[in-house]
Amino acid sequence: MLSGRRLDLLDPSPLDVEITDIAHGLARVARWNGQTLGDHAFSVAQHSLIVEEVCGDLAPQLSAEDRLIALLHDAPEYVIGDMISPFKNVLGQGYREFEDRLERAIHLRFGLPPVTNRKLKKLIKRADHISAWLEAVQLAGFSATEADDIFGTPEVKSDKKLIPLPATEAQESFVARFNEISEGLKTAL
Repeated sequence: MLSGRRLDLLDPSPLDVEITDIAHGLARVARWNGQTLGDHAFSVAQHSLIVEEVCGDLAPQLSAEDRLIALLHDAPEYVIGDMISPFKNVLGQGYREFEDRLERAIHLRFGLPPVTNRKLKKLIKRADHISAWLEAVQLAGFSATEADDIFGTPEVKSDKKLIPLPATEAQESFVARFNEISEGLKTAL
């Protein structure tokens, strides 16, 4: 990693996880395999920021810890990239186990529960689908009808305008939000 950490991909240690590496990687991983409108790819870092925001819209009482888990929901992708769910399913259980090991190491690094509880996981999945719908319609050339068929009609309508950011801006925004939520976590303790 650029921080100088060496992450063992088969046995990741929380001690080798740094938020700067996560933000750097996620800001350079393109959603939709880069097949989006705009001068820049829409990054997983930006997607993660939207998912965390939508989680807060869906559940305003969400704790700082839960918001941090939502922000980091795709954090393993800083190492393994972004793959669409149907392809992940084809790769099978081995891929999921690898992704889960990375997620546990990331969570432990930041003092989060190693496994996300089912209720929060369900909320994040709802927010993920809403974000995917917005991305599909605004950036990936889908009609609203096509996006409804694939992702389901969003339960929360958003007038949020998605504009793909340069990687450095997405990275800075991700780190800033991480730090903001982390401060809330310290205050809550």
